[in-house]
Amino acid sequence: MKIESMEIIISGRSNVGKSSIVRELTGKKVKIGKRPGVTRSFERINLGKKLELVDLPGFGFIAGMNEKKQDKIKDKIVQYLEKNTDNIILAIQVIDTSAFLEIVERWKKRDQIPVDVELFSFLQELELDPIVVANKIDKIKSGELSEILDEICVELGLDPPWRQWLDVIVPVSAKTGEGIDDLDKLIRKRFQKAGKEELLRYL
Repeated sequence: MKIESMEIIISGRSNVGKSSIVRELTGKKVKIGKRPGVTRSFERINLGKKLELVDLPGFGFIAGMNEKKQDKIKDKIVQYLEKNTDNIILAIQVIDTSAFLEIVERWKKRDQIPVDVELFSFLQELELDPIVVANKIDKIKSGELSEILDEICVELGLDPPWRQWLDVIVPVSAKTGEGIDDLDKLIRKRFQKAGKEELLRYL
């Protein structure tokens, strides 16, 4: 019987910097674009004999794609996560810290659940215990970061202050590299917690 690889999945709305985070974590180049929605397929990176990283398609607004096709991609992501839950050792959700609150407010005005919030809740429902990578902190004034992260916690249903969630939320900048070491340490900690220390050699 074939032993299936364990998976680290990278998820998030379009244009939050998922592919840049993948590049920082693996050192491997993946397609990165300035237009929203460049990653439209399931990009798989083999990290070792029994470990893969899967960069899920970005969802939400996707450049040059109508709403029906966007919904189809979202459905594919949901189906993939449901089908592969048992093989997913770690779920990472990337958000754009600099735009998160503005985008959430925009969705609320339309009486809709913000996609970032919906994804986080869904990953929790699947008991995947997601890590939230709060990317693009280089775009935020240092004195404002903690307050913004506190507000993001509220939107995600986590009680502030954000610093009590250091095992869930990791502020980073894929552009400058800030916080990437913290993310790497948390990923390793999660592997140990899951009893998968033998896979750490692939990271």
